[in-house]
Amino acid sequence: MTGYSALHEHAAWIDLSARGRIRVSGDDRARLLHAMTTQHIQQMRPGDGAYTFFLNAQGRILADAWVFCFEDHFLLDTEPETRARIYEHLDRYIIADDVAVEDVTAQMASIAVEGPSAGAVLESLGATLPSNDGALQRWGAISDEAGGEVWLARVSATGTPGFRLFLDTTAKADFLQRLSSLPAGSLPEASLEETRIVRIENGHPRYGEEMSDRFLVQETGQLQGIHFTKGCYLGQEIVERVRSRAQIHRVLRKLEIVAASGNVTPTLPEHGVKLKVGEAEAAEIASAVQSPATGKIIALAYVRTQFAEPGTDIVSGAYKARVL
Repeated sequence: MTGYSALHEHAAWIDLSARGRIRVSGDDRARLLHAMTTQHIQQMRPGDGAYTFFLNAQGRILADAWVFCFEDHFLLDTEPETRARIYEHLDRYIIADDVAVEDVTAQMASIAVEGPSAGAVLESLGATLPSNDGALQRWGAISDEAGGEVWLARVSATGTPGFRLFLDTTAKADFLQRLSSLPAGSLPEASLEETRIVRIENGHPRYGEEMSDRFLVQETGQLQGIHFTKGCYLGQEIVERVRSRAQIHRVLRKLEIVAASGNVTPTLPEHGVKLKVGEAEAAEIASAVQSPATGKIIALAYVRTQFAEPGTDIVSGAYKARVL
C-alpha cells in the first residue's frame, strides 16, 4: 500500500522533523504569547494545545503555529518557512519580560501518524490518545535505552484524523523501529509529496504555500485560529474591523478543475494563475494537484466572494473550476 492510499484508507506515518519547534519559558511567557498571537494563551493549562496566528500591525499573517502548554513552558510548532521569523519576532518584543525563547528544532523530532486508523495504530503500541483536537498527552519513553519523554498531540497535517509525536532526536530511530515492527505493510511512510496531495484534496491549507503575509486571517477561512473575545494583541484592530464589518473580498476555497470543453484533463495550473470571468478576476490559484483517486485537478484558490458559493462554476480559458 502506498503512503497516499494509506492516508485515505488506513494510516501512514510522516516525518515532520523539518518543522520548527520553539520553546518559550519564563514567568511572563503566557502574557507575552497572549499579546503576540490570536489565541487566548492565558487561559491555557498544561496539556492544552491551540492553533494560532502571529500577525503584524496591519493584520497580515506573519506565521501560523500550534502552541502547546507544558508545566513550565510553551512549545510552538510551526512551518519550516516561519521558524526563524517567529523566533526573531518574539525576541524583538522581549524588553523587560521574564521570557526565554529557545529554538529546539535540532533537539526534538516530530513524527505524525495520520489516516482513519491512526488512533487504533497508536493504541496498539500502548499510547493513550488525547481526547480533544490540539490536546497533548504524555506517552512516556519509547524504550529504556532511548529514554526521554514522548508527547502525543491530536493534530493533523493532512486534514485526515491525525496525531503528532514530539520526542528527543536520539529516540527517533527507536520509535521508527517500533513502527516497522507492525505487520508488514500495515503502516507505510507517506512522502511529503503524498502528504501534500492529501492535504490539498482535503482543503487543508499550509503557511508557505496557500497562506502568506499577503492575507488576512478571515480570507484563509481558518477562524479556529482566532479567539474573538480575548484581550488586546498585535493586529487585533484589523481582525475586529473585518469581523464587525463582515467585509472581505476573497476567501480560500477548494476547487475541482476539469477542461472547459472535451474530456482531456487540462494542464495543472501553477501558483498565481488567475481565473477570469470576462474581464473580472474570479480566483487566484494558490496550489493544485492531480488527484490519484479521481483523476481530476484539485486546487486551493483565493476566490472573489461573489464567486465563492459552493457549486459555483468558474469557466476561464482552458479551465472549468467548480467551487467545492
